[in-house]
Amino acid sequence: MTLVHDATVAEWPVWSTTARVVVTDPAALADARFVVESELGEVERACSRFRPSELAAVEAAGEEVEVSELLAELMGAALEAARRTGGDVDPTLGEALAQLGYDRSLPLPAEGPAVPVEVRPAPGWQRIRLAGRRLFLPPGVRVDLGATAKALAADRAARHAAGRLGTGVLVELGGDLATAGAAPPGGWRIHVQDQPDDPACTVVLPSGAAMATSSTRSRSWSRGGRLLHHVLDPRTCQPVERIWRSVTVVADRCVDANTCTTAALVRGDDAFGWLRDLRVPARLVARDGEVRVLGGWPA
Repeated sequence: MTLVHDATVAEWPVWSTTARVVVTDPAALADARFVVESELGEVERACSRFRPSELAAVEAAGEEVEVSELLAELMGAALEAARRTGGDVDPTLGEALAQLGYDRSLPLPAEGPAVPVEVRPAPGWQRIRLAGRRLFLPPGVRVDLGATAKALAADRAARHAAGRLGTGVLVELGGDLATAGAAPPGGWRIHVQDQPDDPACTVVLPSGAAMATSSTRSRSWSRGGRLLHHVLDPRTCQPVERIWRSVTVVADRCVDANTCTTAALVRGDDAFGWLRDLRVPARLVARDGEVRVLGGWPA
């Protein structure tokens, strides 16, 4: 996703993707970037799967511990996503991702040795206990918060930057987009396209809106000639079938939008009806490139 009208933009690489910050007041850009970078650093220190983090220390402890307010918020968002989707978005897939080769920051080596196909259910989000800031992770369970933490980071960063600087702010982190403060005249105009050869469109978002895109084409790698990607089915611990190239949803919070898009990829053929019942604005790009929209997808 890309902003398409004149605006003041900063961008830089982060978390194997690109961070973008847009402000309606050009004088606030440097300070907005500082706020966003600080927020992303805090989130990484709390829950990174690839670097020393508070979450890694909790996993090693094997017992209930008191965690920071930020990690409790990140874990709470992941558990809420699991509850809302009937377990389609499950944070206990860390070990499965590592076994499939996603064991370091992207980009991964383009090709590698074959990995065994081990079909099994995820350990299960229900085994995690969180009460306030008291967190218990069962021994041996590795957590991956990729489906929610990046989106929640975008929400937090946009809100904090707008609140501190009094400017309209848009934050995008690799397809997870959040806004706060007053939008530019006419709204935030967003170019929606996951890959260069995918169908594209431009939409307008009002102040405070958020958007997320989940994809079966980005974050891919190959092992033993088998093309893999990062969205796993918790019932099998294997990449979901590529029924949809991508799913994009608009919501009030980016973490809610990303919860819907991730679950839609997991649900496959059932995703359209599920999103329709939720009445969320959504755009689905099928395997053959056909585009389907529903729920009042923005013009």
